[in-house]
Amino acid sequence: MPIHHAVLSLLSQGPSYGYELKGAFETAVGPQWGPLNIGHLYQILDRLSRDGMVVSHRHAQAVKPDRVVYEITDAGLVELERWLGEASPRSGGFRDDFFLKVTAAARSGDPETVRTVLAQQRTYLMRELRNLDGLRRKATDPVVTLLLSAASRHVEADLSFVEDADRALLRTEGVLPVVAARSVSAPSVGDLSASA
Repeated sequence: MPIHHAVLSLLSQGPSYGYELKGAFETAVGPQWGPLNIGHLYQILDRLSRDGMVVSHRHAQAVKPDRVVYEITDAGLVELERWLGEASPRSGGFRDDFFLKVTAAARSGDPETVRTVLAQQRTYLMRELRNLDGLRRKATDPVVTLLLSAASRHVEADLSFVEDADRALLRTEGVLPVVAARSVSAPSVGDLSASA
């Protein structure tokens, strides 16, 4: 997931260097994000520099190698303001690995395969929910608490989808509904618009 706007946001608070930015990012977003790879962060900083969003200055240190300090530019501030002013679509759309797994399991025609896929995902999501709840109880920063709450709500929505899939695919009479439709080809977008 691109984080260059988050880096611009951190730099809008003042100049900083790589490891300081890494720590500030991890503190700001909380533990559910996980550690930020420092190599990836430097790639982002290089890209922002090339795009004119940040400038860098070398500061000599007595014992260690020179420290490179980054500073946001006017163009970076404009880009940050543009990003903050627009809605955020779901980054992956609905191209989710689990959606594909449910499709494959349903099309297998084997209810046991569907049960296994749904049970594995349900167990995983319940564990995620417990972990997030534990992190939320330990959090002291209100923004981190809010982000952990948002993550929990996403997991709860995914659990609801598992229950929807269970009802639609396993609690019906006869064959799996998706399998019954396998021999019928779905109309293309062109076919639908032609019939309209």
